[in-house]
Amino acid sequence: MKPWNLLALPPLPEEVMRRLLAPLGDRVTVRVPAARDRDALLAALPEAEIVLGDWTGTLVLDSEAVSAAPRLAFVQQPSVGVDGHDLDALAAAGVPLANTPGVSAVAVAEWCLAATLSLSRKLAAADAAVRAGEWPQQGLQPHELRGRRVGVVGYGPIGAECVKLFRALGCEVSYWTRTPRPDPGFEALDSLVAAGDVVVVVIALSDETRGLIDPARMKRGALLINAARGGVVDQGSLTEALRSGHLGGAALDVFDVEPLPSGDPLRDLPNVLLSPHVAGVTPESTGRLLTATLDNLTAAVEGRKVDAVLNGVGPLISRKFT
Repeated sequence: MKPWNLLALPPLPEEVMRRLLAPLGDRVTVRVPAARDRDALLAALPEAEIVLGDWTGTLVLDSEAVSAAPRLAFVQQPSVGVDGHDLDALAAAGVPLANTPGVSAVAVAEWCLAATLSLSRKLAAADAAVRAGEWPQQGLQPHELRGRRVGVVGYGPIGAECVKLFRALGCEVSYWTRTPRPDPGFEALDSLVAAGDVVVVVIALSDETRGLIDPARMKRGALLINAARGGVVDQGSLTEALRSGHLGGAALDVFDVEPLPSGDPLRDLPNVLLSPHVAGVTPESTGRLLTATLDNLTAAVEGRKVDAVLNGVGPLISRKFT
């Protein structure tokens, strides 16, 4: 059988990309764009039959890109998020798009717990004080996490893992998801946000969830943990809530603009923990991601069903032109 033409978009050197995809053997011909820009992407798409997506969101398949890819039969996104891809345009073209759900659930949930503990126990402030020659045993006033009310926004694999970890430490945990559930742990969003000592945000960004969380509506002194996407939380309101002291603190792995711009006021606030979108990046999660990605690409070229298709297209991949 003629090899499938696979266009690889991740920001890796071509030789590294070829090594990672070597298990596919001669069933695919691997190409990368001539440059990491939109013009090079559009130039490379006409021959592409399979696209391996860019997890950074720099090179995305919007409606124009989909129109430029008449041979495209399958898109595999090597991440949970699919920001920037036009799922409707791909569906209209009969092109399934799959992601890798759950591969980073443990990593992100552990980051959320670690960040919450760091804020609750004032670890960063204690470290800075000791380095500065101070010894503020009475001034920091850290809090225990046990018994605190924790609300988790989002109940996919990451949210479910967060619920499990926080409950294991003796927290009173509830969650909200867009589909109501007959579960004692499910709570209406308004009350979850208003009453939580800690609000953990791990829901996907969409038109429905953009600006979903307004920190001004949170309990005074509460902690906000965002490992979802910057756009889910009103970042202007968050900055003001931190500056005014309405919130006790925030831990942010994601931002409206990434990397966080040099002049962003969040950089100057002492009660916020900043992280460069790495909550899900561990050797273990990367291994699971590579396995899931290669398994799906192998299934695609072998004519078997692929997993985790997001845009409603059937999971069997077939060539548009032979």
